[in-house]
Amino acid sequence: MTDRRRRTAPSRRKAPVRRHGRTRQITPRTHWLLLSVLAVTLSTALLLQGYTHHMFGISPDDVTGARGRNDAVPARVTHGGPVIANAASSAHTVRVRDRTIALTFDDGPDPVWTRRILDVLRRDHVRATFFVVGTEVVDHPDLVRRMIADGHQIGIHTFTHPDLARLAPWQRSLELRETQLAVAGAAGVTTALLRPPYSSSNAALDDADWSVLEQADQAGYVTVLSTQDAEDWQRPGTARIVANATPHGHAGQVLLMHDGGGDRAETVAALATLIPRLKARGFRFATVGAAVGMAGPVQRAGLGDHLQGLALITVLRTGDWVVWLLGVLMYAAGAISVLRAAVVLIAARRHRRLRSGRRGRSWGPPVTVPVSVIVPAYNESAGIEAAVRSLIASDHPVEVIVVDDGSSDGTADLVESLRLPGVRVIRQENAGKPAALNTGLAAASCDLVVMVDGDTVFEPDAVRTLVQPFADPRVGAVSGNAKVVNRGGLLGRWQHIEYVVGFNLDRRLFDLAECMPTVPGAVGAFRRRALLDLGGVSDVTLAEDTDLTMALCRDGWRVVYEEGAVAWTEAPASLNALWRQRYRWCYGTLQAMWKHRGALVQRGAAGKLGRRGLVYLLLFQVLLPLLAPAVDIFALYGLVFLDPLRIAGLWLAFLLLQLGMGLYAFRLDGERPGPLWSLPLQQFVYRQLMYLVVIQSVFTAVSGSRLRWQRMERYGSLQAPLAVPQAGHRPPVPHDTTQWY
Repeated sequence: MTDRRRRTAPSRRKAPVRRHGRTRQITPRTHWLLLSVLAVTLSTALLLQGYTHHMFGISPDDVTGARGRNDAVPARVTHGGPVIANAASSAHTVRVRDRTIALTFDDGPDPVWTRRILDVLRRDHVRATFFVVGTEVVDHPDLVRRMIADGHQIGIHTFTHPDLARLAPWQRSLELRETQLAVAGAAGVTTALLRPPYSSSNAALDDADWSVLEQADQAGYVTVLSTQDAEDWQRPGTARIVANATPHGHAGQVLLMHDGGGDRAETVAALATLIPRLKARGFRFATVGAAVGMAGPVQRAGLGDHLQGLALITVLRTGDWVVWLLGVLMYAAGAISVLRAAVVLIAARRHRRLRSGRRGRSWGPPVTVPVSVIVPAYNESAGIEAAVRSLIASDHPVEVIVVDDGSSDGTADLVESLRLPGVRVIRQENAGKPAALNTGLAAASCDLVVMVDGDTVFEPDAVRTLVQPFADPRVGAVSGNAKVVNRGGLLGRWQHIEYVVGFNLDRRLFDLAECMPTVPGAVGAFRRRALLDLGGVSDVTLAEDTDLTMALCRDGWRVVYEEGAVAWTEAPASLNALWRQRYRWCYGTLQAMWKHRGALVQRGAAGKLGRRGLVYLLLFQVLLPLLAPAVDIFALYGLVFLDPLRIAGLWLAFLLLQLGMGLYAFRLDGERPGPLWSLPLQQFVYRQLMYLVVIQSVFTAVSGSRLRWQRMERYGSLQAPLAVPQAGHRPPVPHDTTQWY
């Protein structure tokens, strides 16, 4: 067999990359502070938005509960006028002058009905009083400004239209203050007029209502009740509204109508009839202040209140936009996740059929030439013996080159003391993993090389299986199937699931799409000549395996996945170790993606890598994780303020989708599905940790910082396999007695 191929262009040899003389080790902190501030700001905005839009709402003015005792309500108030002042001290009331109608409207402003009512009032030269709801003011500040410009008066009707008698005192104060600020921000005025929601006449006041009026008086408000209710909120028909609103006799009235809270077409029609009819009877229309002789209830707002009001409106409108955006992103993320799951599963099934179809015709003639296995080692004494012994136990001829990169724990001495045939040790000053791989590459005597980490144990048939695709002269590299050996505990199970479901399903997709971005350092094979053409292994990124694989794709080589080549590797056993490993992987992947961004506009194999592989990585390994915390916050928002059953149903559907992918992936890999019971827990801890890793990596990359290559802690949980495994892979026996299944 030959491993040469015909090129349409001369091969490119890259000069060795000069190492940086100084490398900064940094601990980024500013971005975590920024992220915390953003998370707190977003959470606060959502809490405020949720409270103002979903805790209460405008509902019909029915009686909200059984009327209580009214012993605390002064008799002069119960039988007095509708305008109540000094409720907390010496309460007194004022009646409307005879033949005067104080026309009042509640629950607005509404973008449709308030505008039409204002048109009717302008046409008939009538001034009215609008008791506005704060949330509606925030949404439609222009209508409040028009009310003031047309000479109408403004009163407040709370911010979210709750029954104030049922709220704690601090909530009442919040409702009144927020509404006042909203009016100040929208129209530059403040008002002393208040109408509590669900209030009616003086006679309907009970002790709980009176406590509201007392607190409002202490805050500087005059309460305006009603003496005549048009009952337009019931929508009984235009004629009935006119009849309800028509006074009996000549006494002045505070007439209650509504410009918001629903369809007010009947109200608009009734006004067109009512106003001319009452004018013809000698009634005049006035604002509440004018009707009772109150001097200046509406005043220009101070600069502080106006600015605070503008800030409140900005925050709430931004919150509305954020909620809308998060909702869109959540559904988009869900749709993309479903699409990704469908594509990955279809690709995995097709990949399996193609691989099954190769039985009998394979990649070509069997590859039997010897293979050089390069093992870069830095302080690997815990697992190097198991790794080396597993390699020489291969059923394929190999030479093993252990490159000791300045270890201080006797790694090289340990390997030499084993005196294993076919194993060579090369010592060098500590220069990093890429330099160690290049040293091994220079010393290799075979045309095919396998690169393996010092914490990895190969199955006896792994090398032979791994190199068979090289029968195809287009293949430049082969990715094997790395499996987690230390699966004890939740952290081990979660990483096992990630390796089987995430990494290996993706590799099947990349294999079919011919855009494999990474041959893992734990188990990968390469054509030596292809690597030398690239100038060896580059050290400009932390993910030298990803960088090398992308460079091969851009150089025209095909990179494939061989799931039958199984190797067992140690996974981090602590959150700190996992963080450091994934941080290096993610940051290095970002570096490699940026380095090879030119593939996006290239043709051929490079174009496939760019427009398929890089776009996939950008979408699913960078952008979605960056958005995921916001989506999680919105999910919590939905559980508290929206429909919790619907949100829980969406989460359950997502979990079932993940479980389905897991079951299929485990079946493809010949794994028992037992560890999948921990999948729901993975969504609450492990997933968030991976998001934070991506965020840390992106911030570090944007800041232009350079990190050192980091070595994972070794635990010595691997031993070389004693025999070729039967169907269904089992991990090598660890040193301890932990049961992995």
